Amino acid sequence: MDRNTTTIPAETARHVLAVFNHGGYPPGRFGLQLLQLIAGADQDNLARLAETFPAEVEAVRMAQYDDDGIARLQAIANGQAAA
Repeated sequence: MDRNTTTIPAETARHVLAVFNHGGYPPGRFGLQLLQLIAGADQDNLARLAETFPAEVEAVRMAQYDDDGIARLQAIANGQAAA
């Protein structure tokens, strides 16, 4: 997964924000379980998940580890930024 080329759709940003209790709106059951799985995955399994769900993995990574990740996801969710 290349962080510089992964596009995060606004809907994905909203779902991740909801899962991390920062607004947005919750995904359906599968989406919720997927985002929770990504959030708890070790590096090997995270790499595997990123092959199929690159936007979700990048958005969760931003929420968990980037100092400005929540703010960036909020901007994406509100259509004020692209990722």
